[in-house]
Amino acid sequence: MIRFEALTVFPDMFEPYLSRSIMGRAKARGVYTFEAYDLRDWTHDRHRSVDDAPFGGGQGMLMKCEPLIEAIEDISSLGDEKPHVVFFSPCGQRYDHSVAVDLSRKSRVLLVCGRYEGMDERALELADQTISMGDYVLTGGELAALSVIDSCVRLLPGALGDEMSAVDESFSCGLLEYAQYTRPAEYKGKGVPEVLLSGNHAAIDAWRRKSSLERTARWRPDLLEGAKLSEEERAYVAQIIRQEGCHDDE
Repeated sequence: MIRFEALTVFPDMFEPYLSRSIMGRAKARGVYTFEAYDLRDWTHDRHRSVDDAPFGGGQGMLMKCEPLIEAIEDISSLGDEKPHVVFFSPCGQRYDHSVAVDLSRKSRVLLVCGRYEGMDERALELADQTISMGDYVLTGGELAALSVIDSCVRLLPGALGDEMSAVDESFSCGLLEYAQYTRPAEYKGKGVPEVLLSGNHAAIDAWRRKSSLERTARWRPDLLEGAKLSEEERAYVAQIIRQEGCHDDE
């Protein structure tokens, strides 16, 4: 079991998502636990201020170091094991499946959710890990924290109804997931590939592998560099990439 915690100025943002669907069922089964802490509980002024203007001028407000540091130190003192403290920043490590796998193996993770224009650098020194969710900006770190929790929890035993689901998804083997279909077998003249209706599991597996390779080559060729492919598969994806390049030039 893993314990997730979030330090935030909006602690009520998490429960509506984490109490529903897969996340809600996983929490009910004891796959993970979660607690949100209100950063304002560590402020010392009557306005419960967590932000202030940056030294040197500039736009916006920065999150103050005092409440952040005091909160992280107090929360870390709870329990027998200190949490793995995660901050979110454009300067951080790019979040991907491998990072989710590593985090899912921790026993306790504290996610520090930023707001405003950023945080006082002295608070960032408490980070065990700093993560960037991508080359874009969010209003706050709560959505980033929820994304991390979701992507980690679904990797844990007992979280999904089908234990092979997480193994069979995009990025789990370094490739995008294969194309999938369900009923009806034909709709408006568009049918399902016959091999998927054949009952021949070896042929289906081969088709799915080829579909995965094709989709990755077309949409995320950057993933192919680290994927484990046979020489025949590498030749196949190289052909698709060449064909896609020709189409781009037309």
